[in-house]
Amino acid sequence: MANIVFGFGSSHGPLLSTPPERWDLRAADDRKNPEHPFRGKIYNFNDLVEARRSEKDFFHESSLEVRQDRYDRNNAATKKLAERLEEVAPDVIVVVGDDQHEWFFEDIQPSFTVYCGDNVVNSAIDPEKFKTKSPGIALAMSASHPPQDQIYPVPSDLAHAIIEQSIRDEFDVAASMKQRSNERGVIGVGHAVGFIYRRIVRDRPVPVVPILINTYFPPNRPTAKRCYQFGQSIGRAIAAWKGPKADTRVAICASGGISHFVVDEDFDRRMLTAIQNRDTKTIFAEPENMFLSGTSETKNWITVAGILSETNLRMNLVDYVPSCRSEAGTGCGMAFATWE
Repeated sequence: MANIVFGFGSSHGPLLSTPPERWDLRAADDRKNPEHPFRGKIYNFNDLVEARRSEKDFFHESSLEVRQDRYDRNNAATKKLAERLEEVAPDVIVVVGDDQHEWFFEDIQPSFTVYCGDNVVNSAIDPEKFKTKSPGIALAMSASHPPQDQIYPVPSDLAHAIIEQSIRDEFDVAASMKQRSNERGVIGVGHAVGFIYRRIVRDRPVPVVPILINTYFPPNRPTAKRCYQFGQSIGRAIAAWKGPKADTRVAICASGGISHFVVDEDFDRRMLTAIQNRDTKTIFAEPENMFLSGTSETKNWITVAGILSETNLRMNLVDYVPSCRSEAGTGCGMAFATWE
């Protein structure tokens, strides 16, 4: 039987892979963005600066000195997760992430997807796609993409078991049996999974089941409660799975989050503490309009909390690093954790 032996969560934002002296590239994007969701309201950049003026000195928080400190802490935490995962040496990793119009577009956008092919490609950077990105995004793309295509095994029998359990639990989950492609060939797995392959798994050929949640795009974004319940279903499937050996060791990963592209330390600490304490009342009470833009990736963590809810593994916060890149407090609230 399979045994969940480890869990981990990691932010995957571009600032993790961007030298602090170049965070201004993304700040420039922020200044052009007319719609910044923050605490249930939508602001343009200048209004966001004014709204947050009394909250904290974000000019200081986004100074190069502070950026360097945050960058160093982020990378130390990422390194610690990678080293701990290598020590645990799981047989399989289940990665919960989100898709941001990488595999799924306006023609079809499932709420929940389980990839169940026999292998998955993490592709090298597509030069044509690279050209369409802003300088700040382009600089960070190497964090998710290898120098050349990498093919990873997928334990498709576990993926099928997760799908079958979810159907029994009345989730209408999408089964992705073949990697999507376009006129240039196979489309690589999205950044939420690619980042974990590159920075945490360090390109080792560990079998991975990618699970994708539509946290970003209306009208079918699942609620935080539904994500947690879906996680519980995944946990039941893993517990019942007869893996390839008598004691198959499974690790669970939450990829993404926490607040971005406006850093909200209050929200981050409230959610991280609730997840750590298994406080579902607080999680479910959070208004859905708090889970917008990149902050919606917090639902990946909530799903993982559901997966691990019936285990004896407890969350340990490795670090929480509010990483600001502008005077409006835009950036990412980076979080790194283990469940052991």
